[in-house]
Formats: sequence, C-alpha cells, structure tokens
Amino acid sequence: MTPAPAEGGEPVRTYTLCGADGQPYRSPTPGTLGGHRRGRLYGRLDCPSALRAIARGDYVTHRVFFADEATAVAAGYRPCAVCLPTDYARWKAEQESTAR
Repeated sequence: MTPAPAEGGEPVRTYTLCGADGQPYRSPTPGTLGGHRRGRLYGRLDCPSALRAIARGDYVTHRVFFADEATAVAAGYRPCAVCLPTDYARWKAEQESTAR
C-alpha cells in the first residue's frame, strides 16, 4: 500500500478491501477478515490453514480482504471450516436445506 498524502503533509495508509459487490475499493481501515478469491471463502486473518497456504506461496495472489462478515457473505464468500467452524456448519446446513 502506498501511503497517500493527507492534509498537513503526513501520509495516510490505505488498504484495498473487497466490497459487497465483489469489487475492490480503498479504505483507511484494514480489513478484519481475509479471503481467497478462487475458493470463495473467508476467515480470520490468523487462520492456520490460510497461514500455511501463504507460507507455500500459492495463496497470496488470490487473497482478498473484507471489512466484516456481512460484506464477505454479500460478495458470495463462505466461512472457512478451519477457523470459523460454527459459521461454516451453519452455512453448510443452509446449503443442504436449500438443495432439497
């Protein structure tokens, strides 16, 4: 992120987040959740599964960030089964009930 100059000349850091429409936008506040564009899933920034994938190097190019869970869901992403097991179980049950 390249800091943009603010009033008074001090740089203000901005972050690229994914909006509810799936499009990126700039925000002065960092995201609270991370996601994977190709897998269409989101989770905590400290998710062990995501951190392992990042360490392998194949995850970062598809990484997205969200301001909150509602935005991630609106953009069509599902909860991570590893770091958000309760949310994932709820999502899975909803998927199964709508498939019937």
